[in-house]
Amino acid sequence: MAPTKSNLVSKRHRQHEKFDKKRDTKKAKFVEKAVVSNHPTEEEDLDSSDEEEDAIEEEPEAVVPRKPTTYDNLLASLGSSNKVVADMNKRRQREEEGKSDTEGDEEEDDDSGSDDEEGEDDETLGDDQESRGGLTENTEQENNDNHSEEEDSDGYETDEEVVLSTNGQPLVDASLLTSAFSQHLSHRLTSEEVKTLPEGKWKFRWETPAIDMPNCKWKGTRPNFFDGVQSDAPYGLKPKLFKHWLQLYQKSGGKDFDSSKRRRFFSICNSYLDILHSNKRPFYNKGREEDSSVMDAYLMHSLNHIFKTRDLVKKNESKIAKHRETSEQEILSDDVFLDQGFTRPKVLILLPMRSIAFRVVKRLIQLTPEAQRVNVEHLDRFNAEFGCEDESDDDDEKTSENGKSTTHKSSKPSDWQALFGEKNSDDEFMLGIKHTRKSIRLYGDFYSSDMIIASPLKLHMAIGQAEENKERDVDYLSSIEVLVIDHADIISMQNWSFLTTVVDHINRLPSKQHGTNVMRIRPMYLDGQARFYRQSIILSSYLTPEMNGLFNRQCLNYKGKMKLACEYKGVLEKVLLPVRQIYERFDAESMTQADDARLEYFIKKIFPKIKDSFEGGVMIFIPSYFDFVRLRNYLKSQNASFCLLGDYTKNADISRAREWFFAGSRKIMLYTERAYFYRRYKIRGIKNLIFYSLPERKEFYPQIMNMLDEGSYDMMSTALFSRFDLLKMERIVGTASAKRMISSDKSIFAFC
Repeated sequence: MAPTKSNLVSKRHRQHEKFDKKRDTKKAKFVEKAVVSNHPTEEEDLDSSDEEEDAIEEEPEAVVPRKPTTYDNLLASLGSSNKVVADMNKRRQREEEGKSDTEGDEEEDDDSGSDDEEGEDDETLGDDQESRGGLTENTEQENNDNHSEEEDSDGYETDEEVVLSTNGQPLVDASLLTSAFSQHLSHRLTSEEVKTLPEGKWKFRWETPAIDMPNCKWKGTRPNFFDGVQSDAPYGLKPKLFKHWLQLYQKSGGKDFDSSKRRRFFSICNSYLDILHSNKRPFYNKGREEDSSVMDAYLMHSLNHIFKTRDLVKKNESKIAKHRETSEQEILSDDVFLDQGFTRPKVLILLPMRSIAFRVVKRLIQLTPEAQRVNVEHLDRFNAEFGCEDESDDDDEKTSENGKSTTHKSSKPSDWQALFGEKNSDDEFMLGIKHTRKSIRLYGDFYSSDMIIASPLKLHMAIGQAEENKERDVDYLSSIEVLVIDHADIISMQNWSFLTTVVDHINRLPSKQHGTNVMRIRPMYLDGQARFYRQSIILSSYLTPEMNGLFNRQCLNYKGKMKLACEYKGVLEKVLLPVRQIYERFDAESMTQADDARLEYFIKKIFPKIKDSFEGGVMIFIPSYFDFVRLRNYLKSQNASFCLLGDYTKNADISRAREWFFAGSRKIMLYTERAYFYRRYKIRGIKNLIFYSLPERKEFYPQIMNMLDEGSYDMMSTALFSRFDLLKMERIVGTASAKRMISSDKSIFAFC
């Protein structure tokens, strides 16, 4: 741009021009970074663009021919169907050629107004289409309804405009109200954060006692991580959401909402830190109240995030509508209009079973204010596909017509009855949920949904289909900002690798453009940094190394982390039989080497004692299916007399195996923890019990121990462990004993 030309341009227009140049440079850097590494950081790029702009005003800029970049090709492709993008691309090209920003625009100004209006309507309006498995081929046409007419027909609500009051007095001063939502998403990462966050190296430097959880404490990566928690009503919630939640709580008989578990955990969620809660007592294990409190908290946090996102978009669209003749310039020059992701879904909740999803969605509907759920679409279909004939909120027990609790006469434990008894335990499901002004739409197309509730298995299958068929995709995972993994302990009994695959595919760059205005996408998406803004909440009744690995390496929120650390008393006192319990420690140099070391120890130290047993009655309990396969193959190679009760053993084979073992025709039985979790078969005739590795679920240990044949005079139990089994050791023998056994010079320990 010539110096004499720039003097004729107004000050405001130069600011727009400067911003455009920065934006173009930044977006080009982002797209090219996906192909070529070692590009400058965003901070360096912006600094250099400032210097270049100053230089431009002093002397003419040299024109250097260059090949079209990846971003140039992207803009050209998008511009063919998007007037705003096309105009922006033309202006950008003129700037690079040294021409004025206004040259050549006179001929286009006459008809640009109508085109702009139609283009914007195309991008923001449309009708939803019924989901066809969420993997439709014509997604660009279907997903132009990010904010439909139904939503736009009513005014938006912001936290500053509506302040809840009690007895005419405001609960919080609107002028002092700061939104954790806005603070979290408006943060710009430093070059140091961009460099260190992918490494996943976290140090927990601060801790505080966990209220209502004895022997537990919260640990955080950042000092005083509770300082930012809003402790006064409405606790960071949108006022209408808070009022409705408070009313529900009071109607259910709740008192002192401020000190309730659900309010406290919501405040933790609203901090936007990554959270690992590994001591949640589940509803199926007599923990309905605690489980419901945690569920309420993350559902209200999810609704709050969705509604605040919608309010921001509607507020900006209202501004654009009032200044339609200058809306393009405002979009290009003002960060306030950067309010969207690549796709609409912002919350992903991963659950293990349909029955649990049924429970979550029912509560989600209840927690939505009545004015915003006048109609719940496809509710009958949802009840038919996810519910069952006898489904209740209490889930712990069933009640007969006379009001007395009843239980089935079954050998299955109560937790199994509550989780599997007459419940829909299918683990293949995915549901899109869209919130409009007055309704909740279930089974919405995934690209037009606000929230997706799914099982890891179903999403893993969708990812596999997208990899095989390029017409399909899972781009609806590209803009997830809140991830909730509830009942991770049950998911660990399914297939943990499915979960890690799903999390790895969240916040990837989309393969297609799905109707979103590219000029309104937040910088964190364009810079490929969305995963550093995603909040991940992992909820489980116990902790495993796999959960720790997922939390540390795949949850990379720039805000930091907090997790629960607990001390345990153990469950040895629940063993009712007078049996001597022997624990034998083997050495392993690393966790990857532990499996081989365990098998080697079994072959050398344990198997010689049982291979020549004439009495039989030896049951080997194995938590890992991988170890089950290795041990089965070894016993086959030794021509041992054994039978199997594994993850995939058919019912007829299980019946035969149980009979053979009880009769003594098979001396050894292999029984996996996952098979016990799903079936809970009691085994008769056990005289010698060997825990190849201790069970993950602490309640299984006394249940298995109490299966020993009480009439046998030589009952015995042996458990193998290494220093890498500390987490499960703590839950069974207690934290103090586990640490002593791991560090002791002795390798054999006995409990009587």
